[in-house]
Amino acid sequence: ILGSVYRLNALNYLKENNLKLDYRGKKDDYDLVITSQDITVPTNIKKFKIILVQEGMTDPPDWRYHVTRFLHLPRWCASTSMTGLSHQYEFFCVASEGFRRQFIERGINPNKIRVTGIPNFDNLNELKELKFEHKYFVLVATSDIRETLKYENRKKLIEFALKIANGRKLIFKLHPNENVKKRIAEIKKYAPNALVYHGVSIDPLLANCDVFITRYSSTIFPAFVMGKEVHCAIDNEELKNLVPIQNNGTSAKNIAEVANELLESSHSVSRKKEKNKYHSDLFNNLKYILRRKVAPIDAGN
Repeated sequence: ILGSVYRLNALNYLKENNLKLDYRGKKDDYDLVITSQDITVPTNIKKFKIILVQEGMTDPPDWRYHVTRFLHLPRWCASTSMTGLSHQYEFFCVASEGFRRQFIERGINPNKIRVTGIPNFDNLNELKELKFEHKYFVLVATSDIRETLKYENRKKLIEFALKIANGRKLIFKLHPNENVKKRIAEIKKYAPNALVYHGVSIDPLLANCDVFITRYSSTIFPAFVMGKEVHCAIDNEELKNLVPIQNNGTSAKNIAEVANELLESSHSVSRKKEKNKYHSDLFNNLKYILRRKVAPIDAGN
């Protein structure tokens, strides 16, 4: 929503569907706010009761995550790996028990987390009926990692895709944030016979591919649920635990029940800063590592 394209798309959707819009929240009179991200939290909503709803896959903790937490930098410096770490909400509705455990490990209060499923990924088998002009192909979903100033070896990804395809039709679906002209030229350089799609929904492509390749992306979920052969940066066992609950599209109802519970409660809004366990956890981990290094020497004495 912060990006101009996403913001315009959201505004167009609201207009086309005749939905009410309070631009910038100027009416300033609400009982409850539901938001899908908290790496930034607008100041004018902090006085209201807030429910955070998980949007999709979160970035893995890398050096940016650790630097951001260690130096108390703004959460957006580490992107979605910081999801939930504002603590500026009453409840956090998440996709699965696997994600619940992951968020708790990152320092989120378990009492605030509710496993409800998430509406955009709770009925993925319905995608199987979608039609597409190609079938039995290898699909690669690229990322905008370089557009967000991170490193990616795209040549290596393309070469890996060619190896997996082994003569089968290869299709690339570009991320909406990517520089289309530049990325198409890059793909054609190393895989001249590959097809490249952009500006279209990936769902029909996922429904009709045999193999799916990506790194970290929410698109892994539908591919996995539909039984595709998936190659990604997440261990298969971990992926099984993370996949959003498939409840035939009732996640919105579950979230609404959490909202009703919050509205009916006498819970007052309190935005006290929660204790940051990051430094204490880091210290304990270092102590553990040092003990393991020192132990053999002590045993020898």
